[in-house]
Amino acid sequence: MEKVTKIVVMAKQVPDTRNVGKDAMTPEGTVNRAALAAIFNPEDLNALEMALQMKDRIGNATVHILTMGPQRAADVIREAMFRGADGGYLLSGKEFAGSDTLATSYALSCALRKINPDIIVAGRQAIDGDTAQVGPQVAEKLGMPQVTYAEELVAIDDKEITIKRRLERGSEVVVSPLPAVITVNSSAKECRPRNAKRVMKFKYALATSELSAAESEKQSFIEARPYLHIVEFAAADVNPDYEQLGLSGSPTKVKKIENVVFQAKEAKSLTSEDKDIEELMKELIASHTLG
Repeated sequence: MEKVTKIVVMAKQVPDTRNVGKDAMTPEGTVNRAALAAIFNPEDLNALEMALQMKDRIGNATVHILTMGPQRAADVIREAMFRGADGGYLLSGKEFAGSDTLATSYALSCALRKINPDIIVAGRQAIDGDTAQVGPQVAEKLGMPQVTYAEELVAIDDKEITIKRRLERGSEVVVSPLPAVITVNSSAKECRPRNAKRVMKFKYALATSELSAAESEKQSFIEARPYLHIVEFAAADVNPDYEQLGLSGSPTKVKKIENVVFQAKEAKSLTSEDKDIEELMKELIASHTLG
């Protein structure tokens, strides 16, 4: 029987940091997610597209989403299924609350050991932290090679993957053995849109806790269609060291977050003539903005 390549995309539901208000933090210094709209982390969508491209090229492969968060985080799994993913895993429980990147990567690595994928893909970073640490930390914890700043899938087979990376001063093409962890830049191809047929097929997909709260008729409907069941892991299901989860496993503490809006105090219009440019340069040098 031909081997099926298992691709897992680590995705995150994040607060929309474009609208940070006074209630954005809890007294404990963690993000008050209930006060902010939740969205699919942008670079994780780039990662999803690259994973779907891998599936297209390999042929005999599956793409699943792994996300950690409260029950509502299942929304990103459904969104990914509308765009081409086969299903997903929700890692949820109060034990994970308040996790920094270290605790998050530990919890995700425990779940990934249980799933045992061939390829792990993730966005470079999440907009609620901008650390770019979780993907590399997961790779280290699992002992896998990693390719960061991925921009383009060049080639893939059952033994290795070739990736074009975007760096500060150019790009490079690297080859990595599989299994591996790949983190993807926003400069990579945008994710394909929702597919209408997939929306109709997967719109009733529910995680285990959502299913248990549903009406009996809806439960029967989903139980008869296994492709609509989103697997949900509690902490006990992934066999962790509980001291490394949540706040107890998070050495990072946030003191304050604030929304900074840049406003111009004055404006100046210039033409493209050399005289205007020279006058501007003189002003910038006199004010020590330049030089």
